[in-house]
Amino acid sequence: MNQFKNYRKSYLVVLSVCLLATSFSQTVTPWITSADKSKLLQQQSTVNFSSNSGTANVTINLYPATTYQTMDGFGFCMTEGSAEVISSLSVAQQSSLLTELFDVSTGLGISVLRISIGASDLSSSDYSYDETSGDATMANFSLSGPDLTYLIPVLKKVLAINPTIKILATPWSPPRWMKSNSSWVGGSLNSTAYTAYANYFVKYLNAMKTQGITIWAITPQNEPENPNNEPSMSMTASEETNFINNNLGPAMAGGGFSAVKIIAYDHNCDDTTYPTYVCNNSSYVDGAAFHLYAGNISALTTVKNATGKNVYFTEQYTASTGSFSGDFGWHLQNVVLGSSNNWAKTVIEWNLATNSSFGPHTPGGCNTCQGAVTINSSTAYFRNVSYYIIGQISKFVQPGAVRIQSSSSSSSLMVSAFKNPDGTMAVVAYNANSSIQSVRIAVNGQAFVYSVPASSAVTFIWNSSPNAVSEVPANRISLSPNPGHTIVTFKLSGSDSNYKSVSFITLDGKIALNQPVSSESSINSVNVSGLVNGVYLVKMDGMNDCLYGRFIKQ
Repeated sequence: MNQFKNYRKSYLVVLSVCLLATSFSQTVTPWITSADKSKLLQQQSTVNFSSNSGTANVTINLYPATTYQTMDGFGFCMTEGSAEVISSLSVAQQSSLLTELFDVSTGLGISVLRISIGASDLSSSDYSYDETSGDATMANFSLSGPDLTYLIPVLKKVLAINPTIKILATPWSPPRWMKSNSSWVGGSLNSTAYTAYANYFVKYLNAMKTQGITIWAITPQNEPENPNNEPSMSMTASEETNFINNNLGPAMAGGGFSAVKIIAYDHNCDDTTYPTYVCNNSSYVDGAAFHLYAGNISALTTVKNATGKNVYFTEQYTASTGSFSGDFGWHLQNVVLGSSNNWAKTVIEWNLATNSSFGPHTPGGCNTCQGAVTINSSTAYFRNVSYYIIGQISKFVQPGAVRIQSSSSSSSLMVSAFKNPDGTMAVVAYNANSSIQSVRIAVNGQAFVYSVPASSAVTFIWNSSPNAVSEVPANRISLSPNPGHTIVTFKLSGSDSNYKSVSFITLDGKIALNQPVSSESSINSVNVSGLVNGVYLVKMDGMNDCLYGRFIKQ
């Protein structure tokens, strides 16, 4: 008995000293995709923040107090052709693929989809929902056809996996009878068809709602300055403004769809005059959407500053003629980081899925557009470069995340940083150098150093809740009959006592206990100053382990 008392006393002293002396070190998890494909969205060994010291080739500073846009999401265009090839998969493979793409816990967490109103150029045919000439009231409007056969069933499966996904809908062309040339390609919207076309949009929104699909936003016309695609239609800035102000906006409001965003332009970054004009001359317009087949991504900031309205990035394709390394690097720098750093609220790549012949597509549609996945048969699919381009950010940056200020000491090391609604921090960086770069990331007096491989992207993720981390002073420690269990009474001071979970971690990094605070009765009291007292039973691996605690705020 005396021997046990002496042993217990010695253990108490050692453990108390450890608890009081140990400081919590935030754990950072890196995920890497490299241009040589040796790492493809691969989780790496964790690193820890420490005091703001150490040297590196590049320094990235984060300033969480300075915030920019709130993110709506990241994803792809799900064309009718995408849905058609996805539908060709077996039930098991289709379920596996959709879970991999859309599940927010285990998959890429795709949070926004762009779909076409009627056919896009990556549809298996040209079609609209009402080809009855002169049907201004849309009496013959119907989703029957390719959308009801392929697109809508797949969308319903996606919504079952992620019910909060945002859906942006865009027409490539109205019904032919509404157009000046009565053709799927080119032409313009007849002035006499403005009312009918506005009714067409409202009918579409209602029909999709009936199917259980809520449209989050629409753009009036895909690439209004490109009359050469199939389908396509030209629409000038003044025509788009007049259509929105006099027809589309009022019709959507009257039909109960005023909450659906109207986003202007939806074309390249080489023209900032068009989106600026529409945004500044329509109260119905939420902002402008962009592609980057021409111009510079800084156009988004130009339009944002000139209009005070939102900007979105909605399309960029990777080609079958490109290379993984070239496309990955260019898209990470220009589309993912470039658009995010220029105020984009969405980052959307084109196109979600194709078959092994880069189809389906219309006769005049894109025949080199490569899907994020290639579906080779009913049981096989292959992940392509845009899968990793979007996955490098969609898996880690949640809808509702806010971009924070970041800076890099090197122009060849691009970075964008976000704070998620759950308190985690995500930093996406791309190393454009041909050699490994030692990168030091510093925030709030803490830093860590990491070696980023050449031509590679790395996403760092960690919990950053202020006042969420505290050392655990051992006010009272006693042993249960099993010496491997220890009761720790702790006090935690802070301005916010609303804590979500608690962990006790041994000095060697093993988690001794990790459970929700809210479901436990061990939080004994909270006084007016936010002082928390609690008791936890912690299992120890060895009698000489030291503990420190981590508390995560709601």
